[in-house]
Amino acid sequence: MIYNVKGKLTYSDAQFVVVECGGIGFKCYTSLNTAKEIGKIGNEVNLFTYLSVREDAMDLFGFSTQAELDSFKLLITVSGVGPKAAVAVLSELSPDKLAVAIAAGDTKAITRANGVGKKTAERIVLELKDKMTGISSDGTFSAAASAGSIEDESAAAEAVAALVALGFSQSDAAVAVGQMDKSLAADEMIRLGLKQLSRNL
Repeated sequence: MIYNVKGKLTYSDAQFVVVECGGIGFKCYTSLNTAKEIGKIGNEVNLFTYLSVREDAMDLFGFSTQAELDSFKLLITVSGVGPKAAVAVLSELSPDKLAVAIAAGDTKAITRANGVGKKTAERIVLELKDKMTGISSDGTFSAAASAGSIEDESAAAEAVAALVALGFSQSDAAVAVGQMDKSLAADEMIRLGLKQLSRNL
């Protein structure tokens, strides 16, 4: 119904923003990532929107990128995940980081979102594992796509398992290995992964 809202940012807090268009202020619930992205009061902004219609309310949700809106729409298809929970997840994880976490089965990263428990995170991973790859803020998203294919490649899977055993998170290990040449042996992937991930500590 409402594809986007473009206008002046007149209000912003931790839960929603108000964008004035043609003298009308649209209240848009949004993620912390979008709130940071659109900046200060008075800025000209453009939000991609989703209208949630219930018996007792009509709420507008707005996001600074199409990728974040697409991620939001996928999240609310998961049983037990409503719009507010989806916003909480996207406040904690950008679309690309969320896709990597899902591809890697990293439920711990998802449970960092406010109000999202382990069972909900497990449902998100289970129901979206084959759907999140390809969503990208810049149109490429090679890292998540690579991470999603790791389970089919024994050398890569072995390298990821070894890096996790060494104390790195599954999502970080999956991204590091996912960017490597798949013809490499597992021990070479582990060596390169250690070198790369250690630089990020």
